[in-house]
Amino acid sequence: MNFRTVTALLAVSALLVIFAAGCTAATGEPKAPAASPADEAYARGLAEYGAANYHVAEEHFAEAYALYAGAGDAEKALTARNAMFRANRTYIEYPLNRSAAEEALRESVPGITDENITGWLDNRAQKIVSGNETLYFYDVAGNYLYAHVDEMQKRNVRNLDFDYISRYAWSENRSEGIGPYVNPVRYAGVERLEVPYEALPPSGVLKIWFPLPVETDSQQNVTVTNLSAPDFIVAGPFTTGTIGYVYYEIPAGAVNGNLVLSADVAFTSYEQIFESIDPALVGEYNTSDPEYLLYTKSERNIEITDAVREKAREIVGNETNPHLQAQMIYRHIIETYPYSHVPHISLDTREPKVAESAHMFETDHGDCGTQSMLFAAFCRSLGIPARPLGGYQMLLAETPSPHFWAEYYLPGYGWVPNDVTVAEAADWVVIPDEKRTMFKDYYAANLDPARLVIQKNVDVPMDPALPEDAAVFRIVRQYPAVVSDTADYDLDLFWQEGFTISLAAIDQ
Repeated sequence: MNFRTVTALLAVSALLVIFAAGCTAATGEPKAPAASPADEAYARGLAEYGAANYHVAEEHFAEAYALYAGAGDAEKALTARNAMFRANRTYIEYPLNRSAAEEALRESVPGITDENITGWLDNRAQKIVSGNETLYFYDVAGNYLYAHVDEMQKRNVRNLDFDYISRYAWSENRSEGIGPYVNPVRYAGVERLEVPYEALPPSGVLKIWFPLPVETDSQQNVTVTNLSAPDFIVAGPFTTGTIGYVYYEIPAGAVNGNLVLSADVAFTSYEQIFESIDPALVGEYNTSDPEYLLYTKSERNIEITDAVREKAREIVGNETNPHLQAQMIYRHIIETYPYSHVPHISLDTREPKVAESAHMFETDHGDCGTQSMLFAAFCRSLGIPARPLGGYQMLLAETPSPHFWAEYYLPGYGWVPNDVTVAEAADWVVIPDEKRTMFKDYYAANLDPARLVIQKNVDVPMDPALPEDAAVFRIVRQYPAVVSDTADYDLDLFWQEGFTISLAAIDQ
């Protein structure tokens, strides 16, 4: 979608309101002042959104935004603009009607039967209803293949170089019992954001949260140098704590040409080896410790409900050791919740709010982040501190790719990693069963060093906080957030292809 499309929509909406407006005469008893046309349009937008008519709601909010802006009411204009963004984000990941979804399945899965198509679309596919029309998630066909690994293997859909991917899990040089932090790799590279000049608003201030590496037990000696535009840095850079970032406020008038921000980053990443944990040596939790309380509570996207608690108890049965319980949960997610792409933007936007972990628990759909959040929810429900970690991985290829994995805490051992998504990738290819088992065993309590960690939990607070409606997908910060109160289109949604990370392993 072109970022000027919304501008055109606003102009059309304003003209329609002008031509439709009429005059009324007051008669009878005095009445309260009538709502303005802008207020009425905004109220219609709220009503349509509440009725799940998201396309129509977006049009009403756009109309209200144009009228408020024309009247010079900047505060209400911003509220209406953000509501317009919210309505669009709610449905934008669902572009397929029924016939288009059926065609996507036939194209991606040759030979698929009408019965299988109907079963998938009626019972398993992710969908949303807007204006009484059922719309399907854009990757409805890809998710069918993830759920049917025999089809994926047959068609070699992912075309994975599994010998390369398994270079740590299948290493013959790895000695059991060593660890937990071994085989360091020093990475160095550049993070770079570029937003085209024509995509920038002509006035106002650009607020930018730019991600950076953060210190962890397995990621040490983080350095950040040559940060662009130092005069416009308001907070940071932060490379310790729960999340790494630097915050900018850049006047639009100070940008000549494309907006370019960059940082040179370096860090040492360690392979983590915890496979020799002795369950009998796991200590007792200090249940009053602030970190224990933080990582065992329900959060915005790690939701602990009675149903989650009941399922977690069912998974672990009579087992009471936290290490063995976490291992059972790891296996359960791999076996029960196949990887799939999910509508993150819609989940982060939709009202009422749907937690990512709840979406996977209820629909069986989840990617690396959602799988890791559900793992954490199950663990937390049993009193085991757990958290999803986010950043990038260089395991599948040298080019960094956004990724999430998980950790659970054991007294006496520390934070124990696992990666259910990478482990599940062993099911997408044809390999010997013994090697598939070895691969999954490795990622149950170990982790390769081909990682870049940016955040040590989801929904991590930052200062200043991300705006509730203007920033896209606040749950993670693998990409910068670029927010403007004066842009008349969804700037943070449409710039994101302009962020790159280049990393290379260097000699120690």
